[in-house]
Amino acid sequence: MRSFDPTPLFRASVGFDRIAEMMDRALAADPVQPSYPPYNIEKTDENAYRITVAVAGFTADELNVEVKENLLVISARKADDAKERTFLHRGIATRAFERRFHLADHVRVDGATHADGMLHIDLVREIPEALKPRRIEIARTEPAGKMIEAEAA
Repeated sequence: MRSFDPTPLFRASVGFDRIAEMMDRALAADPVQPSYPPYNIEKTDENAYRITVAVAGFTADELNVEVKENLLVISARKADDAKERTFLHRGIATRAFERRFHLADHVRVDGATHADGMLHIDLVREIPEALKPRRIEIARTEPAGKMIEAEAA
């Protein structure tokens, strides 16, 4: 399935190597992505996002949220249960997991909260002033040689 060649897209662009790398990772990734735990990604404002992960059965101490370069890693490991329990039905999965999200440039984690079996991670995109669009004034110059108007005789 690797018949897609992005070369024509990059002929008139400079510095988009990360996009090509991301496309390679997406095409090379296992087509059956793990579905545990379920999560939502929502846009909460023009430059704000929230990732919500369903982490039923985990305490805040058993969860770990890390940012490494532009990679957000959420992981959990259930503490060993010293008490032996017998389940008649076990529908709440508390198996260890690791979920990764690639963050765009200038996106940072603003905070994380854990409530009602949900882990909420707030993200903010902060574009530096140097990268914001700005208007360039065009200077006007006088013509090289001034024309002398001829007087009508």
